[in-house]
Amino acid sequence: MKLKITGVILLLISLSFSIQAKMYKWVDDEGQMHFGDRIPAQYLKKGHDELSDRGVVIKRVQAAETEEEKAARRALERERKKQEMALRKKHQRDRVLLDTYTTERDLELARDARIEAVDSQVQLANSIIEDSNKKILALDTKINAIKSSGRDVPKDMYVQRERLQQQMKLHTQMAAKHSKRRDEIATQFNGYIKRFRVLKAEQKARREKILKERGQ
Repeated sequence: MKLKITGVILLLISLSFSIQAKMYKWVDDEGQMHFGDRIPAQYLKKGHDELSDRGVVIKRVQAAETEEEKAARRALERERKKQEMALRKKHQRDRVLLDTYTTERDLELARDARIEAVDSQVQLANSIIEDSNKKILALDTKINAIKSSGRDVPKDMYVQRERLQQQMKLHTQMAAKHSKRRDEIATQFNGYIKRFRVLKAEQKARREKILKERGQ
């Protein structure tokens, strides 16, 4: 009986050792493949395979990334997220475009209304510029007349003239700004109209495909 127990214990011990024993496969710096129960320290971070007692790969450990590889991976990840964000924003703009406008004519009317509003601001600025210019010319005539008579020109006339010049400068800048905005609106809405046509064509194509699949 004792012999049987001893045999069982020895068998369990041998099985324990066989279970615990591991075999590894790795490649050295020369490209040579090696097998063993221990991996040299210099190759632990370079990737290796853990093998079963039959030589089958049961675990694969990837090589540790170098700093350059980590930087490249992070750059790729940032670029991937950037592209995903751009695509998501594009889909959102398309959705808003389709939800806001029913027909291409709606877009044209919206564009023309905004351009008209900007044009009125340009006209107002130009009107103020013209009026200020007339007042400056009138002041110059008075100043020159006073100088010709040998009298001193009142300081408030120069102050008034300077104020009118500043007003002209300000509204000239505003007119230029509004004109630029007008061009931006036209370009923006023309782009919307072009995209709207594409989206509507895609919608129509999808509907026709569905009807065809249904046999209608």
